[in-house]
Amino acid sequence: MDFSGYKNGTKAIWAGEDIPFSNSPATTPVVNSVTFSYTDLDEWYAVATGNAKGYIYSRNTNPTVRVLEEKVRQLEGGEDATSFATGMAAISNTLFTFLTPGKRVVSLKDTYGGTSKIFLDFLPGYNVDVKLCDTTDHEQLESEIAKGCDLLYLETPTNPTLKVVDIKRLADAAKKAGAIVVVDNTFATPINQNPLLLGADLVLHSATKFLCGHSDAMGGVLAGRKELVRKVFQFREINGASLQAEPAYMIARGMKTLELRIERQNTSALTIARYLKAHPKVTEVFYPGLETHAGYDIAKRQMRGFGGILSFSVGGGYESVKKMLPRLKLVHLAASLGSVNTLAGPPRTTSHVELTEEQRALLGIPEGLIRYSAGIENTDDLLSDLEQALKTI
Repeated sequence: MDFSGYKNGTKAIWAGEDIPFSNSPATTPVVNSVTFSYTDLDEWYAVATGNAKGYIYSRNTNPTVRVLEEKVRQLEGGEDATSFATGMAAISNTLFTFLTPGKRVVSLKDTYGGTSKIFLDFLPGYNVDVKLCDTTDHEQLESEIAKGCDLLYLETPTNPTLKVVDIKRLADAAKKAGAIVVVDNTFATPINQNPLLLGADLVLHSATKFLCGHSDAMGGVLAGRKELVRKVFQFREINGASLQAEPAYMIARGMKTLELRIERQNTSALTIARYLKAHPKVTEVFYPGLETHAGYDIAKRQMRGFGGILSFSVGGGYESVKKMLPRLKLVHLAASLGSVNTLAGPPRTTSHVELTEEQRALLGIPEGLIRYSAGIENTDDLLSDLEQALKTI
């Protein structure tokens, strides 16, 4: 059923839930079967060739997994969706599907560390021309796109410095160059932002993060134009980075509270960002919901909420970070984000651990930065926790 006429909270619960299962269970079952049998060879062939609905082999498609894909498809307003074992599988499979030798990709200097690793180390080895631009320099991005671009890859807000780029403006420039536009929407989630409605062709998520929401299942999802999603699906089914039924079920279950969680995390993150901005021991705060943020006007225009992630720097650099972070009582010091529990850590051990200190410096990421993913705890308790920890500096 198409829930396009309903609000996001309703879509997150009901989209995909009408996919038929035997005995019509009210809760999506976990279908762990590797393969699916047929008594009619003509029907089997029709399903295998994509001319009829059904399932053949779980490396390709699976009914439990399809529920999750359909939820993301409808929340993002895409024509189709496919899934992956991890968020990095979603990113890498998408990039390697379209960036064959001789192609040119334009992107940002501030993408997630794993993505940056692909741009800096992997794609050049496949004779792909990679141009990473200053993230907020839209004129430079437009100029490089106009020089020739097969794929424009955006991430907004960026991880971990929360920079914001104008999706519509850059998508318009990319369309003139005949480029495919891909946006990583992990930080914003479809509750706060819909890149496809702003001109992107494909939108992807590390579903491990906010979509799942509980740090207990890994996955990635891609949605967008049907013919493009199909190409990535074909690449993924042969390369084997398939999402299994069990984590797909857990992510889809987590998504039923997505809107409620995001609304709370939006509120908490903004309150905390404002508190930190005024704190004498905090030197800089990065959050697009602050009026002083360089990308505030763009964020206000293209986002419905500013997200649950912020980052900040404290006086004294990394030595102060080492003193302060272990004092936090309501935080897991861990390399993830988007959970019901608050999570925090420096980029050197979280988002950009794959990169050297020199590479992080090249990307403008200070060693003393703290990424803070607000959970759904009481906001006042999180503020008190930060206050007592900051006293140690």
